Amino acid sequence: MPSRRTSSSASSRGRWPRQPPEPPRDPGREADLADLEPATDLAEDETYDRALLAGADLTGGRGTGSRFLECVLLDCDLTDADLSHARLADTVLHQVRGTGLDLSRAQLADVWVTQPRLGAAAAYDGSWRGVRVTGGKLDYLNLRGARLQDVWFEDVVLVEPDLAGATLTRVSFDGCVLQRPELSGARMTDVDLTGARLESPQGLTSLRGATISRPQLIDLSDALAQQLGIRIQE
Repeated sequence: MPSRRTSSSASSRGRWPRQPPEPPRDPGREADLADLEPATDLAEDETYDRALLAGADLTGGRGTGSRFLECVLLDCDLTDADLSHARLADTVLHQVRGTGLDLSRAQLADVWVTQPRLGAAAAYDGSWRGVRVTGGKLDYLNLRGARLQDVWFEDVVLVEPDLAGATLTRVSFDGCVLQRPELSGARMTDVDLTGARLESPQGLTSLRGATISRPQLIDLSDALAQQLGIRIQE
């Protein structure tokens, strides 16, 4: 089990991509949740230390500026929940769902998100470090201007994710589908897209610093030429 204080720093060393760390807790095992303190709602500028929110309806909840340390959110409805400016560390979000979640300017460190079903989540201008997202579907995720470092997306369907102006460092998309991603103005370093299916990406000129496969390059050649203003003579 990785240490809370070392998992992000460890992931930043050595060859990328590395194997992502395992979550500190398994939300499917009661033994891993037994020592957590049950909670049922959100409050602004609150500190949640080793808290468990299980099956909670957090619709419209306001957790602005709150801090979550070693917490688990399990099967929660986050529709229109406000977690802007929040800080999440060593926290697991399992099967969370809803539309309109506000994570703008939030800081996520060593966070694991598994099987989410989120729509129109706002995560712009935030900081994600050591974050792992596995499975599920994210519709219209707004990551404009966000900073992502040592982040893994695995087997996730991302519908029209907005990464315009974002900074991505050591980010991978393994087994993911990216439908019409917006990449304009993104800055990329060691971004691995070889395991992703890219559908109608926008802003292809911002792929500098990313790695794609040769078949992907062939598939994207017409769109890349169009976005670069290159005319192809048949």
